[in-house]
Amino acid sequence: MDMIAAKKCFEETFTPSDSALLTFKGTEGFDVYNCSIPFYWKGKRYIFGRVEKREEWARSWVRLFEESGKDEWTLVHNSMIYPLEDPYVSCIHNQLVMGGTHVRMRQGKLDTYYAYFYRGTDIHNMRYFTTGPDFMKDIRLVELADGRIGVFSRPRDERITEKYGSDAMVGFTIINSLDELNADLIAGAPYLEGLFESGQWGACNQAYLLESGKIGVIGHFAYSDTRDKENPQIVYFPISFVVDPLAAKIGGLKVIASRKCFPPGPIKQSNMLDVAFTSGIIIRKDGATELYSGLGDCMEGRLVIDYPFEGEGNIAAAAQKNASRFPLQSPEVSGG
Repeated sequence: MDMIAAKKCFEETFTPSDSALLTFKGTEGFDVYNCSIPFYWKGKRYIFGRVEKREEWARSWVRLFEESGKDEWTLVHNSMIYPLEDPYVSCIHNQLVMGGTHVRMRQGKLDTYYAYFYRGTDIHNMRYFTTGPDFMKDIRLVELADGRIGVFSRPRDERITEKYGSDAMVGFTIINSLDELNADLIAGAPYLEGLFESGQWGACNQAYLLESGKIGVIGHFAYSDTRDKENPQIVYFPISFVVDPLAAKIGGLKVIASRKCFPPGPIKQSNMLDVAFTSGIIIRKDGATELYSGLGDCMEGRLVIDYPFEGEGNIAAAAQKNASRFPLQSPEVSGG
């Protein structure tokens, strides 16, 4: 499927009905972007956000924010400070799991990066429990219908390009418990083919159990746009697809948004005019589907979209029951 052409077609036909930029309080002088999806704890709504100065890179922290108004979030003072980028959350066996990318420097230069994972039943007392493989971002978890855990990986290196043509692959495997999650297992996850072509990359950003028993994936698709030689761009846009966890096959790949769908705003670098780094979706109390996304590496946006998993059922009520301590959707609804 030509996803670049599909993006162009989507932008020509999609009319935003409700979109906004999020406001973050308590971090003046810093940008907050590439957030987790919102989640609930003890009746309040929270979000983890990447906090970083506009002029800096690889010097960010993940902080916790509490909803304080419509599209407004306020820093939870005295909450944990994580040395991470691009946080994400999932609820596994009624624990909150938060992950993010830790960048390791050596003498001021990039040495490597890898995922750190924290888990717990108290958002103020999350415990670090494992690390992902070197040079791998975008590892995501989802609890399956039988209680096992689906694990998505995102290997990206020269060997991938040489063998598959694309700049990255998405891997998928299943484990029985969080205690099994480790770098070797993640690195060895079999690949899901058919997502990316030459010069393209992407990943799973948030995974959801569907009533059909399949996994609904909200991800991102990326490539380099070099048509303007004087100002080449990197392009990121949100996508969705469905994974059959038993057959390890994908289907339903489609574009669900792009940067143009959100309100205008600043960018971190001149080559980020068309960057929307997906956070994930939530289902509102009224049943509408909201997409959250980082924008231009300096903001976070919200956009109402069509429910992307029609035909596979809602985001499963069973998953919500299992996530009763940390609902990732509104507690009043169970699907889209």
